Amino acid sequence: MQTRALGRPKSDPARDLRRDLLLASRQMLDEGGPTALSMREVARRTDCTHQAPYHYFENREAILAALVAEGFDALAVRLEEANDLLEPAGVRAALLASGAAYLGFALGQPGVFRIMFRPDVCDPAHFPAVQASGSRARAALDRLCAIVHGTQASAAWATILWAHVHGLACLLLDGPLALQFQTASQREEYLRAVGAQFADMVLAQATQ
Repeated sequence: MQTRALGRPKSDPARDLRRDLLLASRQMLDEGGPTALSMREVARRTDCTHQAPYHYFENREAILAALVAEGFDALAVRLEEANDLLEPAGVRAALLASGAAYLGFALGQPGVFRIMFRPDVCDPAHFPAVQASGSRARAALDRLCAIVHGTQASAAWATILWAHVHGLACLLLDGPLALQFQTASQREEYLRAVGAQFADMVLAQATQ
C-alpha cells in the first residue's frame, strides 16, 4: 500500500519541509524501526526531491538525532508537569503521574522511544542537542526522586524509579505484556494497579 505524502505540495513555499521530514521519519520508525529509515524513502514519502532532505539533515543519523532530541524534550515536559502536581495533590499523586507520563510517552511514540536509549543507533556524544534534552529529562527524574526521598536521596533511588517505568514500557511494547490485553481499557486498568502498588512500596520505603 502506498503511503500518502505528508504536508503541503513541494511547490508550496509555505510548506515546513523539515517538519514533514521528521513526521515521515517518525512514522517509519514506528513501522519498521531504525533500519527502515533511509534518506531516499523519507524523500519519497514527503514528495520532495532526493536531495531536498540533505538541506536540513546531513544524513539519516542526523534525522534520528533530531527525533531523539525531540523525544527527550517531550518526555521532560510530561515529567515536569507530573512533578508540578506535588503542591496541589501531594507526593503520591506526583509519583503516579510521573509513571503514567513516562508510559504514555513510550506507548504514544514507540519508534522514537525504542532508540532514545540506544547509543549504537544515536550516540549522544556526537549530538549536543541530544545531550541537552536528555539532561533535561534526567533532571525531571532527579526532581521526582528528591520529592519522594528528599534532596539527599542516593542516585540508586533515581535508578530504581526509572528502571520500574522503563522496564514496564519495554514489556508493554516488545515483551509478553504486548499481547496480554484485548482492549486499551484493560491495559490502563492494569497499569493503574501496578502503578499504585509500586507507589505504595516506594513511599513505604521512604518513610523508614
